[in-house]
Order: sequence, then C-alpha cells, then structure tokens
Amino acid sequence: MTVFREDDDAERLWKTIGVSPSRIVRCGEKDNFWQMADTGPCGPCSEIHYDQGPAVPGDDHPNGAGDRVLEIWNLVFMQYNRDAAGTLHPLPKPSIDTGMGLERLSSVAQGVHSNYDSDLFTPLLAAIAKRAGTEYGRKEQADRSMRVVADHLRAITFLMTDGILPSNEGRGYVLRRILRRAARHGRLLGIVEPFLHELTAAVIEQMGGVYSELRSAAGTVAEATRGEEERFIATLDQGLPILNDMIAKTRSSGRNVLPGPEVFKLYDTYGFPMDLITEACREQGLTVDEAGFDAAIEEQRNRARKTGGFEQETARPAVAELAGRLGATKFVGYDRLESDSVLQAILKGDRMVKEAVEGDEVEVALDVTPFYAEGGGQVGDQGALVGQEGRLEIKETTRPVPTLILHKGRVSKGRIREGEQLHLTVNRTSREDAARNHTATHLVHAALRDLLGPHVKQYGSLVAPNRLRFDFAHFRPLSSRDIDEIETMVNGEIRRNEAVRTEVMSIQDAVAKGALAFFGDKYGEEVRVVTVESFSKELCGGTHCRHTGEIGLFRIVSETGVAAGVRRIEAQTGSGAMAVMKKLEAEVRELSDLLKVGPSELVARTRKVLAQLKDKERELEELKLKMASGSAVASTAKTVAGVPVHVQRTDGLDMNGMRALADQLRDKLKSGVVALGAATEDGKVSLLVVVTKDLAGRIKAGDLIKVLAAEVGGTGGGRPEMAQAGGKDASKLDAALEKVFGLVEQALQR
Repeated sequence: MTVFREDDDAERLWKTIGVSPSRIVRCGEKDNFWQMADTGPCGPCSEIHYDQGPAVPGDDHPNGAGDRVLEIWNLVFMQYNRDAAGTLHPLPKPSIDTGMGLERLSSVAQGVHSNYDSDLFTPLLAAIAKRAGTEYGRKEQADRSMRVVADHLRAITFLMTDGILPSNEGRGYVLRRILRRAARHGRLLGIVEPFLHELTAAVIEQMGGVYSELRSAAGTVAEATRGEEERFIATLDQGLPILNDMIAKTRSSGRNVLPGPEVFKLYDTYGFPMDLITEACREQGLTVDEAGFDAAIEEQRNRARKTGGFEQETARPAVAELAGRLGATKFVGYDRLESDSVLQAILKGDRMVKEAVEGDEVEVALDVTPFYAEGGGQVGDQGALVGQEGRLEIKETTRPVPTLILHKGRVSKGRIREGEQLHLTVNRTSREDAARNHTATHLVHAALRDLLGPHVKQYGSLVAPNRLRFDFAHFRPLSSRDIDEIETMVNGEIRRNEAVRTEVMSIQDAVAKGALAFFGDKYGEEVRVVTVESFSKELCGGTHCRHTGEIGLFRIVSETGVAAGVRRIEAQTGSGAMAVMKKLEAEVRELSDLLKVGPSELVARTRKVLAQLKDKERELEELKLKMASGSAVASTAKTVAGVPVHVQRTDGLDMNGMRALADQLRDKLKSGVVALGAATEDGKVSLLVVVTKDLAGRIKAGDLIKVLAAEVGGTGGGRPEMAQAGGKDASKLDAALEKVFGLVEQALQR
C-alpha cells in the first residue's frame, strides 16, 4: 500500500485492518497526490499495488520501472481546492474518489502477467488469430498487432452501439481513427480485405450477456464497420505505396525525418491519416517533420481564405449598435399571427433613418412581433406591416444577434416612420406550410431512429413553406424498402391526428423526460420541448402544427448522400406532396403512351425493351472485338530477348472491350506481354498492359503503364500482371506504345 508522505490517517487505517507496516510505503507528491489540473479539486491518495514476482521485469517496489509491481486500485481523498496561487483550501464537502482496474484485477486473480492473458481478452485474441491464420504468442510483432485489434474492436463495438458513427468531427472522428488503426494492424497481420466487421460478432458474443444492447445493434455495428473499412482500404491502396516510397527515399538519403510538405501532400491529396503516417514512421525508426506539415496546412488555409472569400460572420456594426440600444425583441408568434407593435428603428443598408418611403428596401426592428425569425433550420416568416400612412411587405425575417429580430422588406405604399404604431400580419399560408414541414421533420427523425437505430442524428435541416430537407448520420444509402417504411410510419402518425404539445422547461427536466438532445449541442437553461404523443420528443424553437393530421400527406422526393456517413432526405407535405403524386401520375401516363402499353404493363414492357437494348449492345461490342482482333493494321508483334510482345491500337473499344481483347491475346501468346491503347473522339486515351504470370516477376505491368501514362499526360497503376491508365493527349499515343518494346528490354536486363 502506498500513502502520501504526510498522510498519517491513511497509514493508521491500513494498519487497523491488519496490513503489516512493512507493506505500507510513503511516497511524494508526484505519485500520491492527485489533481486534474494546476487548479481545482485535489488531494492525497492511497494506492494498492500487487507484486507479480521476479518473473516479471521491473523494480520490486511501487512506482518503479517495469510492470513487476502493478497498481490495481486507487483511493483519492478529495479534500482540497488549489487556487491560482497554489494555495490549498479545504473543500466544504470532501469525498473519496475510488477506482480499480477490472482487467488488471482479473489478470492478478487469474495468475497471469498481462490483461491480454486474462479471460477478458483470450477469446477475442483467439478469434483474431484464427482470422489471420496464425497463433497468438508465436511472434511479438504479430502479437502486438493482435492486441491492438482486440482492444480497438471492443471500443468500436461499444461506441457504435451507443449511436456513434465514424465521421470527421468529435467522437465520430475518435471512432474513425480507432477503426482505421485497427484495420492497418490487420494489414500488418496479412489481412488485406475488410475483416473487423466479422470480428465484432466475437465481442458481442463475449459481452452481450451483460450488455444486451450489443445484440440488438449487432447488424448496424457490422454494417457500419464494413463500410468504414472499405473506404479506408481504398485510401490505403492509394496512399500506402506512396508512403512506403517516401520512407525508402528518406532512409536511402541518410535522413531520419520525413519532410513535412511531402507528408502534407499524402494527407491532403489521398486523405491518408496523419496518425498512421506517424505510426508507420515510428516503426521504421523515423520521425515526421511536424513543423513543416503544420506550415503546409496553414498555407493551404490561407489560400482557401483568399480564394473562397470566407470571413467570420459577425453582426454589422449598425445591427450590433441597434441590439445594444433596443434590447430584446419579444416574440409572440407561437399562438398568434397578428399583433400591434411600435416601430423602434429603420435600417436602410447600414444607415439608421427616421422614415422610409414607397420603393425603399429596409430592415425594421419592433418591440413585439409574431414573425418567426429564421433559425433551427426553419426559414423566417413573410407578411405585412401596416401603419396609418403606409405598408411594408416583409419578405424575410432574421435574427442577426440572439436578442434582435429584424424584418426585411419593401415599402409598397406610402411611408412608415420610426416610433409609429403598426399592425403586423404574418402570411398564414406560408406559416402553416412551414409548420407542416417542421412537424413532419420531427416525425421523419423519429421514424429514422426507430427503423435504422440510435446512431441516426440530425446533421442539418431546412424547413421552408414549399419543402423540407433533413440531413442525418447513417452509413449507407436507404433502400426502396426503407423509404417506403419511413413514409408509411410518418403517414400513419398523420392519420392518427396526434396532438402536438409544446412545453418550456429546464434542460435537465427535458432530458429526464426523454427529449432528444445531443452531446456537444448547445442549449440554454430553459428549452422548448415539442412532443408528438409517444412517437417523438425533441428540443425545438420552431413553429408546429397543433395536430399531426394538419400535415395532410407526406412524400419523400429523394434520398442522397452529402458526405461520408451523412445522408439527405428531401420531402413534401400537404399540397406539395399531392403535386408530387400528380406529377408522377402524369409521367407514368406519358411513358405508357410512348411505349404503347397501359400503366399496369409499363414495368414489364420497360424490362423487355432494356433486355433488347442490352442484347444489341453486346452484339455491337462483340463485333468491335472481332474487328479489332482480326485487324493487322496499327498492331505490332515482336520478340524481345525471347519474350513475345504484342502492341496494338484499339480505337473504338472501351476498357471492358480492351480487357476482353487482352485476354484473347494473352491466351494466344501463352507467355508474353500485351499493350493496348485506344483514343476517343474527344482526344482522351485509355491504356492497358497485361503480362503473363510466368513473366510477372521480371516484368511488372504497373511499371510499364506508369511510363506510358506519363507520355500521354495521364496516370495509372495496377497489379504486376495487369495495369491500366488514362491520358489526355491522344496525339502521343503511337509514341507511347512504341516505347513498350524498349521498356520490356530494360526490365529483362535488370
């Protein structure tokens, strides 16, 4: 047992329960005084250590080198508060913060010297070893990779079960890094295809008895993991050869630091993760020029700012001054669409004016307004402000600062003056249409979470009178069946005509009542909760229907991807949804007329036409291939150092046709090299090189294709037996193909 050097109470207590004085060690502030920062709560601590014996390398006393004496439990006596000057003040309510390591305690109880040798890890390590075709405990380097995969697999499985998906920000970014690091260690074990998604089942099998939510999320976890693995493999396939080449060049030049600008190019162009670059370098005894990398990042940001014109959005000086002078605008539009108000200020451009006349474009501030200001994805209200002498048509309502609502519009009649009384009327049609779409958005969100899982999170939305758009976290496109089910669920809630209730409460009460709130989002002390019976409960400041039946009808117009792991639904409600259906019906009738069949026969007739078209396309390709294979024009066959080399222009063939022709020629040669090149009508070039298996060790198709591609202004790559490329300069195609014979000769001489 260790205690703080001045803590007589802790030593006395250990002795009281029978611990021998020889087993109690006093330590200094470094090891036995705990604090989370330079200031704040802190206190002395007492730790329990376990001596694993001389078989484990390390010192035979606590806090020494090595793992022989292992800390398994800690008790922090949280009794002080340290101020900025370093002075300790007693806490009014001291406490004991105690914690032990379950895995460490398990390893000690089971008599093994590592957490990974305990039964918390051995089943998982066995599954990983089986998948890698090896055994745990044979090679330390492979064992380390298996331990990384095992540890990260558990994190991946639990994070995804808790609703986190890989992304480029926050917890999602942590998950992405963990998953990609595990995938890279899989490669070090010789596993080049996706495999982590298979092994999540081993975690669920082991932990599902205690954490039952793992079993219900098993499908989502496996599918999301596979999708991220496939994206990462594509990144690695592009970037790893470049990274290995960079490392080789750095070492051959006698340097031990990878240049920052080159690392940045790999990171920026290929999306190769920086942490994996650093780890790969560390394994090769190299470091990364982080200063050079950071400088390249900053240079890119500066370029982006200059070319994109992005500036931090701040309130205009006139608006900021207005907000400070007037105070908060009172919004009364949740339960009414009309009110009387005093015109407090008129803003024309960036100038404050006392009045505005017919034709003037202005923004006005009022003391009270029923106009909803744009926010929470919902567009601002439109309508009219009417005074004794004039009328202002409002086209946009905004909230440029949290306390101030501005009404932007054009004076359509007479004049308006600062200080006069106005009657405000919100456009009822556009407000009610926006409310339909906003309530429908909540129903869509609830339906998505119910159908797809708790990982679904709103990433953005647009609620306008004429449409709704909803961006959400999900790892794959929705199927037609998914879309049908979502529409069915939402329309079911609409037909039930459920009451839509709103309440204002504290954020703590809202979360306690089950309102949907997301970690990292910012909320005030008081929040507005919108509830649709037992179906949906969300924090929201927008306007809504009184009952779901007011939505009328809901139709999804499209479902697309907007970024990795982010999907987008666009939909219509009410009369907009009806218009979508009528348009579809008109298109069906038009197709029926074109194909000369009734609507009920349309699908069958379309399938028949497509099948006929496919047959004709296949016949055309076969004819092109026959003509190309039988043509002696623009083809050359030579023997180079005993190796047959066939070079041919194949204009008119696409890449599939070129592959088919190359297969024919390779089978005909038995042993040799085939190089094909085709020019298109728009001046582009396609190249293909095939090397028979017996020669792939000496002549690599990928090496040949790179030279040919460079000649025609393109890039390419592939395997030793087959590689392809594209180019931009068809005028140099013949010269590029002519180089093949020399390149083969050079390869054979190496």
